[in-house]
Amino acid sequence: MNKEMTDTKDFLQNISDYIHFFVRENSPDSWVLLLQIVTKFVFFIGIIFVVDFLFRLLINSIFKLFFDKDKYPVLKSIYAAKITNSISHINALLFGSYALFSIFYRHPKSFTFLERMISLVIVLVVAQMLFRGLTAFRNYFIIKKDYYKIIALNAVSQTVNIFGIFICSVIAISVVFGISSSAIVGSLGAITAVLVLVFRDTILGFVTGIHVATSKNLKVGDWIGIPKYNLEGTIVDLNLLTTKIQNFDKTISTIPTYDFLTTEIKNIQVMSESNTRRIKRAIIFNINSFKFLTLEEVDRFSKINLIKDYLIQKKEEIIKERAILENSDLSINGRQLTNIGVFREYAFNYLKNNKHIDQKGTLLVRQLENTPQGMPLEIYCFTNDSAWENYEIILADIFDHLLVASKEFDLEIMQFNKI
Repeated sequence: MNKEMTDTKDFLQNISDYIHFFVRENSPDSWVLLLQIVTKFVFFIGIIFVVDFLFRLLINSIFKLFFDKDKYPVLKSIYAAKITNSISHINALLFGSYALFSIFYRHPKSFTFLERMISLVIVLVVAQMLFRGLTAFRNYFIIKKDYYKIIALNAVSQTVNIFGIFICSVIAISVVFGISSSAIVGSLGAITAVLVLVFRDTILGFVTGIHVATSKNLKVGDWIGIPKYNLEGTIVDLNLLTTKIQNFDKTISTIPTYDFLTTEIKNIQVMSESNTRRIKRAIIFNINSFKFLTLEEVDRFSKINLIKDYLIQKKEEIIKERAILENSDLSINGRQLTNIGVFREYAFNYLKNNKHIDQKGTLLVRQLENTPQGMPLEIYCFTNDSAWENYEIILADIFDHLLVASKEFDLEIMQFNKI
């Protein structure tokens, strides 16, 4: 092994000498040194790329033999995260570090500079490999379909990335300038205390800006609501320190940008972009107006087109059951229809046949818990037009109709000012 390394070293020195003398003999004297260094540098980079290519070809070929993710999930995760490429880069850089002296031994000043650059690149590649290691963990849990651990890993990885970037930055500065890492950390500690005190809002705004940019939750032009400030409007400016929101009364509200980190923000723009908007409103009925329906009343309601088929079917079922029922003359015995139940079916069918309601979304007409004021019947659905003006018109038309239609079913709507 030592003989092979010596032979390689002699081979590189011979090529370096050839380049050295060739450039000196064929270049102007004023350009000789620069051209020698540049030519050797190109040769040096070429060697690193060739070695990197050979290592990648070898390592990836080995990993492809174990590409079955079911049998070898760990190897599959490592390969998918491209850790094998990072290993190849490190080996190529280590070879370049070994070959550096043999190529540049005639230029000691260039050798010192390039040695530090090689060390810096090695630090960056090692950091990249560690970050890819987190991706490999995530890939492994995806293969295993362990989604709870994926959520936990996502939360941890952001913190690890921040600390990793800080540590790698300290090491990189130490390598480039030849400064002790402890001296850098000590200086940063003193400087950070002053910076945090003086530029607190700026730093928080910067962190918030990064959070907003990476999470993609907010952007200029979004329609948002902030319950803490009782605000609802459109973002017109979002900068480092302040965010301007244009309210719907055309006034402008300004809040600190860093407040987005701790304040509940409702992004209503998502609803607007999907062109749907929720209706969630109840009509409160007087429980004393609820009653069983007689067959005559069922026949009368059967003339209402939206519930005609429903009532014919139910009437047949009720007559069939009551034919064999003891004391069938009493309404309370056996199955019966109620006016509130039939109205609930009517309201549901009315919404199902309304062209302004999104039929792919949730559509409910449901009873809520009784209150001292009466029983709420809630309408829960989505309009297929999110424009504010159109939404209000659709909402009003629906409840105008249902409020009046309830009278046809002998239902009484509660009014809270009624004594």
